[in-house]
Formats: sequence, structure tokens, C-alpha cells
Amino acid sequence: MKKTLLFVAAIATSFAFTSCGGGEQASAPEAAPVKQTEVKTHGQAGVVDEDSQANILNIAIGSPDHTTLVAAVQAAHIEDVLVNAGPLTVFAPTNDAFAKLPEGTVETLLKPENIDQLKGALVMHAAPGNFDERGLRKEARKGRKLYMASGDYLTVVVDENDDIYVGGAKVLGFAPASNGMVVVVDALVDPTK
Repeated sequence: MKKTLLFVAAIATSFAFTSCGGGEQASAPEAAPVKQTEVKTHGQAGVVDEDSQANILNIAIGSPDHTTLVAAVQAAHIEDVLVNAGPLTVFAPTNDAFAKLPEGTVETLLKPENIDQLKGALVMHAAPGNFDERGLRKEARKGRKLYMASGDYLTVVVDENDDIYVGGAKVLGFAPASNGMVVVVDALVDPTK
């Protein structure tokens, strides 16, 4: 699985996320469509569409900063969720965000016997709907919490530096997808923050 992931990452277009702040929409270039057959050959995630805008899974696969997230999604067998019609907003922790976890946490979660715990952690990073920068700022201004697919609610805050935080994770950038939005974050979200 690791070789497949590395191969897909190597052939995918580099995908750089830009930081947000200053009240203007941060955007990221669209990832080139990825041949999903090299990742998974069954279910919706196995459908090859090289003409349409990239979906959430394609964007994650095409990002060198999200290889840990992609490995977790594959280990949890939830690729099909990220290619559904949506709209869905995924708060996508970077590799550095996963590296902040206590040593051995990621490896433990990726074990087959921990699939339910892994799925729970990943689903907490998905919100029904399409939340771009403007939408998140509106939620923060109104004091609303985001409902997550896990059933949890996450607080959205804009700090004194005009940075957006969701569940304690700082928003680094946005990547529109055909089925929603990828919001790049610097940490795993936490419903207690």
C-alpha cells in the first residue's frame, strides 16, 4: 500500500496550499486529476475521471503534505466517502499535524484492529456542507459551531490576527473540490477546543 501511495504521489501534480489571513480568500491551485485505479480499483473511488475537477480524495492524493492523511483514509477504507457527490468539507491535517501526536499514535491507529477508532477520528474531520473562508468567518461571527459527520460540534474562532481556527486547529488554506472543500489545518481537530 505504501508503494502505491508513493507512486500515486509521485505522478500527481504538486499541490501547494497557500495560507489564509488578512480577510482575503486564500486559494490553492487545483490538483491535476489523478488516476484512482492505482489507489483503489473498486467502488466509487475506483472510477477514473480525468476530465472533471478533482474531488476531495484526488486533492488529498495529489498533495505531498497529506500523505499521512491519505494512508489513514485508505487504512480505514473510507475512500468512497471522499468521492461522494457531497457537498462535504474535510478539515485535512497536514503530515506535520500528525507528527505532533505522541510517538506511535499514527502507527497504532493504522493497525487493522484499530479501524473503528481510526474511522472515528477521521469522520470528526468532515462536515456536511461546503465551508470556504467566507463561510467559516460567518460561522465564527455568529458564534455557531460546525456539525461534524461524527456527531460532534466544533467551535469556529477568528483570532486577533484574523486567523481562523476550527476545533483548535489553525486553517492554513482552502482547496475547492468537485464535491466540496478541502480545508488544510495545522492540527487534528478537537471538539473540546
